[in-house]
Amino acid sequence: MKLSILDQSPISSNQKAQHALIESMKLAQLGDVLGYTRYWIAEHHDLPGLACSAPEVMLGYIGAQTNRIRIGAGAVLLPHYKPYKVAEVYNMLETLFPNRIDIGIGRSPGGSAEATNALNDNFLQKVYQMPELVEELLHFFHQDFPSDHQFSKISASPIPETTPQPWMLGTSEKSAILAAQNGLAYAFGQFMSEQDGTSIIESYRKSFQPKIQNQPPQVLVTVPVICAETKEKAEEIALSTLIWQLFIDKGKAQTIPSIEVAKKYKLSEKENEQLSHLKKKMIIGNPKEVQEALHQLQAKYKVDEFMILTITHSPEERANSYKLIAQEVLS
Repeated sequence: MKLSILDQSPISSNQKAQHALIESMKLAQLGDVLGYTRYWIAEHHDLPGLACSAPEVMLGYIGAQTNRIRIGAGAVLLPHYKPYKVAEVYNMLETLFPNRIDIGIGRSPGGSAEATNALNDNFLQKVYQMPELVEELLHFFHQDFPSDHQFSKISASPIPETTPQPWMLGTSEKSAILAAQNGLAYAFGQFMSEQDGTSIIESYRKSFQPKIQNQPPQVLVTVPVICAETKEKAEEIALSTLIWQLFIDKGKAQTIPSIEVAKKYKLSEKENEQLSHLKKKMIIGNPKEVQEALHQLQAKYKVDEFMILTITHSPEERANSYKLIAQEVLS
């Protein structure tokens, strides 16, 4: 089983954004040492609890301070951007860090309606054009526009010796089919989806159209995990994340509360139900319990790679969670 890291660069109540971004770099370094396959950092806009609005900036910073681990965006929110500029940025990263760059492609706005409008005057129109945007981006990466295309004479320079690996990120059959039709690897976000992941992944595999000979479909599943030495400690650590998620769902996003603050929060009956629902999407436990849960998901989804999202108030507890999982699963 391969394990990877998804980092949303969370800001805790006792941190500034600068501290959260530095901790993201440290997490990538830790993953590099522990044997995680890849580290992706997410793109969000004007969300108080999340620090990274520009993954491409962080990837240059992180790539220079890691050695082996693949690094990438999870995801580049393509409707906000011109494919040409995206290809230039990730070709440059691949030139600097050969054979290490992934580019996750997503279609969500990544923030509020107001932030979306500030980024893009016609976001919804661009979402409808997502298949064309993906196709254009891939042409820039592979330098294979038809000779009569308006972009056939330009390059997304610098042109690296190896190509960044594109992944399609999604939570629905629509994204899975788009990935399959373009011969792309697919990352299924279990933590964000209310749909049946097994059928979505099966649709991807059945619809997969290889772009090179003998190219197999490639899938990873993203799952939230909190691991600690005991189940009880993991549950305690997870509470601050769960309370924070409740606030986001209520449209009152804020920084990650401490465990002490989370314990004092009085849950309504409806919030108790929401919290129980959120917990069902997570893996919370000691190392052995986490390993068993991952193996159960592996059997369910028939995948060999899981990307783990861990959000805690304490950076030390987050790092410890990834360490314990690596020692149990990767050793």
